[in-house]
Amino acid sequence: MAERAIRIFGDPVLKSVCRPVDPADPGTAGLVADLVDSVTIPGRAGVAANQIGVDQRAFSYNIDGDIGYVLNPVLVEVSGEPEMINEGCLSVPDLWYPVLRYPHARVEGVDLEGNPVVLEGDGLLAQALQHETDHLDGKLYLDRLDRENRGKAYRQIRESDWF
Repeated sequence: MAERAIRIFGDPVLKSVCRPVDPADPGTAGLVADLVDSVTIPGRAGVAANQIGVDQRAFSYNIDGDIGYVLNPVLVEVSGEPEMINEGCLSVPDLWYPVLRYPHARVEGVDLEGNPVVLEGDGLLAQALQHETDHLDGKLYLDRLDRENRGKAYRQIRESDWF
């Protein structure tokens, strides 16, 4: 398939709660191919379906060269002491702010054949799992910022060339 353009802050699809995807639907394989093609760009850790304009519950990931996808992911577990982690987002270019994230996360979903998929890990993988499932729930990382940083971020967005 193809790398798809990333939707930017302000696009309503980014605030949509994504609907479940049917692995057996013929279009789902194309969505997965587009998600994988879109996440292989250097510097990308994950791409949620709504970031490429599709309001279906799916995301791809690229963590330390391990590339994959999950359909209908559910964040089933987070653990450890939450910590502030500097985070950015493809849909909010060039902004980085500290976000409270758990150091360990577990997501469960399915693959194209309907087989169970479990993604579990620490560090960057845990952060990506939380970030991408947030996207599918219609949340941007900006929604998790404290009031002061959210205000700063929105000012930066308004002053940006891309908004």
